Amino acid sequence: MNSNTKIWVEGTIIAALAMILSFIPTNIGSSFSVSLGQIPLTVFAIRRGWRPGLMAGLVWGLLHFPLGQVWYLSVLQVLIEYPFAFTFVGFAGLYSKKIQAAIKTNADKRVIALLINASLLGATARYFWHFVAGWIFWGAYALWNLNPWLFSLVMNSASGLATALVTAIVLVFLYRTVPQIFSPKA
Repeated sequence: MNSNTKIWVEGTIIAALAMILSFIPTNIGSSFSVSLGQIPLTVFAIRRGWRPGLMAGLVWGLLHFPLGQVWYLSVLQVLIEYPFAFTFVGFAGLYSKKIQAAIKTNADKRVIALLINASLLGATARYFWHFVAGWIFWGAYALWNLNPWLFSLVMNSASGLATALVTAIVLVFLYRTVPQIFSPKA
């Protein structure tokens, strides 16, 4: 199997794992949740880079459709919140080369800082688009009579930060126990 095919297959499996983890209930109320699927996708993006990470994120977003996990208000809202937002998780892979280089030099503190940054970037990139969709499309459902952009900012920031925090904790744990998971040769 050639290298590109191997990466595509790995990315598709990771997207499926992310989707499976999405079925674990982590919702608190109607607007707050922690996305456990972000964890394997962030590992994959760090392992393989941002381009394969974007593609795996796109597959993850598209998997919501056949599995009936799409909340629909309009076509544009669905496109923003599923294929588009989930694709952006792959930008965590922008830290890929730096993390792999730091691992090779045994710079543990640097690796941990970069893993945290990658987790924050992936979550921020994704939840930015959920914020946009929340503000534009879900504003009529804002609780406490808040302004739609403020409600979307508060709820999506809370979910994004919680997701980034959980992802960073798991990634640091994985680095300390199985650092080779971040190596594309593993």
